[in-house]
Amino acid sequence: MKCRKCGQETFLPFQCPYCGDQFCTAHRLPENHACPRMELARAQRQDDAVVPQVSSSYEYRVTYGAPRRAKGRIYFSPKELKHLALGTLLVIGISLSFGFGALGQEDWAVVLSALAAIITLSFFIHEIAHKFTAQRRGLWAEFRLTVWGAILTSISIFLPFKIISPGAVMLSGPASMGEIGEISLAGPVTNLVLSIVFLGAAPFVPTSYSWIFAIGAFFNAYIALFNLIPFGILDGFKILHWNKTLWALAFAVSMVLTIISGFLVY
Repeated sequence: MKCRKCGQETFLPFQCPYCGDQFCTAHRLPENHACPRMELARAQRQDDAVVPQVSSSYEYRVTYGAPRRAKGRIYFSPKELKHLALGTLLVIGISLSFGFGALGQEDWAVVLSALAAIITLSFFIHEIAHKFTAQRRGLWAEFRLTVWGAILTSISIFLPFKIISPGAVMLSGPASMGEIGEISLAGPVTNLVLSIVFLGAAPFVPTSYSWIFAIGAFFNAYIALFNLIPFGILDGFKILHWNKTLWALAFAVSMVLTIISGFLVY
C-alpha cells in the first residue's frame, strides 16, 4: 500500500480516522498530510485522539492506526466496494482466459460463465475470509487494489502462467501475533475447503463439465499453496511465525491437493 502523501510503499499503513486515507509513519498525523478534515481533528478531545506507535513491521503487540471497532461488526465502505468491483473485473478476465478453448463449442457461454463464477468467487472468498476474521476481532479491514498487483494480474490474462493478485485486505488496529496468525490462516483454509468440495463434486457431474470442477479444485489449491509460502507479506510468513505446526499441516494439504487436481486438469 502506498502512502497517499509521499507515495512510499508501506507494509502496515496508518489509516487517518478523519479522511480515511492510508499513510506512512511520517505522514500518519492529520497535520502531516494536510488532512482535508483537519477541523474534526482539532475539535476532537485530547483523550480520544489516536496516536499510533512506531514499531517494526513484524512486532504485533502494538497499536497501528485507528483503535479497535466494536467486535463482530461487518461492514463495507463505498471506497472498498469500488476496489472490489475493479478487482472483480480483473479476476473475471483471468477466469475467461482458462476457457478460451471452449469458444468453438456449442455450450461455450455456459462453460465461460461457470469458470468466471467459480474462479472469481474463489478468489474473493479468500479475501473476504481475511476481512471478516479481522473485523470480528474489532480491527479495521478493507480490500484495496495495489498498482503492481493489478498490472501483473492484467498481463497474466494473456500468459500461460497466472498471477492473480489485484489487491489485498489491508488491516489496521492493535493485534496480537495470535490474532494476525488466525486472520492470515482464514484465507488459505477457505480455499482448501473449496478445493476439496470441487474434487468431491467432479465425479457427480456430466463428463463434459467435470473439467470445470477440476479447474475449480486446482485453482483453490494453487491459491492456498502460493499464499502459504513463508515469504514477505504472504500469509505463510505470518502463520509460520505464529504456529509452525498449523503452517506445516496447511502447506502439506495444499501441496497434495494441488498435485491431485493438477493431474485432473492437465
